[in-house]
Amino acid sequence: MAIKLLIEKCTGCSLCVKVCPFDAIRIMDKKAFIDLNKCNLCGACAQSCKFKAIIIDRPEPACVLPDIKGYKGIWVFLEQKNGKIQSVSYELLGKAQELAKKLKTDVSGILIGNNLDDQLDEIIHRGADNIYLVQAPELQNFQDEPYTNIFLKLIEKYKPEVVLCGATAIGRSLISRVAVNIKVGLTADCTGLDIDPEKNILLQTRPAFGGNIMATIISPNYRPQMATVRHKVMQPMTVDAKRKGKVIRENFDVGLYVSRTKLLEIVEEVESLVNIAEADIIVSGGRGMGSAENFKILQNLAHALGAAVGSSRAAVDSGWMPYSHQVGQTGRTVAPKIYFACGISGQIQHLVGMSSSKIIIAINKDPEAPIFKYATYGIVGDVFTIVPELTKKFKEALKK
Repeated sequence: MAIKLLIEKCTGCSLCVKVCPFDAIRIMDKKAFIDLNKCNLCGACAQSCKFKAIIIDRPEPACVLPDIKGYKGIWVFLEQKNGKIQSVSYELLGKAQELAKKLKTDVSGILIGNNLDDQLDEIIHRGADNIYLVQAPELQNFQDEPYTNIFLKLIEKYKPEVVLCGATAIGRSLISRVAVNIKVGLTADCTGLDIDPEKNILLQTRPAFGGNIMATIISPNYRPQMATVRHKVMQPMTVDAKRKGKVIRENFDVGLYVSRTKLLEIVEEVESLVNIAEADIIVSGGRGMGSAENFKILQNLAHALGAAVGSSRAAVDSGWMPYSHQVGQTGRTVAPKIYFACGISGQIQHLVGMSSSKIIIAINKDPEAPIFKYATYGIVGDVFTIVPELTKKFKEALKK
């Protein structure tokens, strides 16, 4: 890009001098003079010149789009821990089958690890038409570099149209590296996926602007189209023991499995009650609980019901509950059968994480709290009176 001054058109009116934010123009001998050492080509002078004496030459950038022909199929990264497939993978297989019907293609699972043969039938029964399996002792546990290297090789060889991955700690770490290496876009934390019926491209929906709007993002010119999806927002398909599938075993040079980091130890998080991501019942507290000590009444109710204890971001930020219990846009997405919202106002950021609950029971002393608009049942009152009474009644009922 360059700037040109047409001397024959310049009248020395000094309009350009007045608008230049970088003090790069002077009038000399009744003509404008541009100091190229100061000019940053903002174009303000060209816009102000009534005589069109200043021209900004902006050549059109060369943009060569990649060839996306030949890309076909939907892939799901099958996350595993200690040889067990994580439930978010089955949720994605179910959604992938819905999308595949619209695209008239198949669904493949990408499974990386070691000694995983006992998981293959279950994966096929839950929606995989194909499984690309890479096994080696070095791949027993997830590490960024080798898993990324393998994924890149598989994409290069088989050219998938869509790649889906759980928005988990492992999924976010892996798939972002893959996207950067193959220079494609990645839509993170999706809560909805669909196919454009006219263009046959992936519609990726996620919360934006703090959860205040839902944005649908497309990637029409690059392949694969890639997205991470929140846990518990998609439904797994019904297990079909009659489903048949194909297992493609891939082997790569062991040099591909080398990592610059060394895994020293895996420390499992100790859950005092139930993991909120898997719980059927969650008793959650917010700012209205007042203190960490007051969460004990929620824990008592959770013990009585065999439930998990959750919290809003406000409670986590206040130090009353650990982050692993946070429900919401910046925490966990949950979909229990019953969700107790105790002292939670119901801001959109929290609702994003629990709105898929089948039954929502809200307890709040403020009758105007937004949570009541979404609650199946609402109790207006003091949580410190109502929750202990509920705990007592549930214990009595469950004894019978």
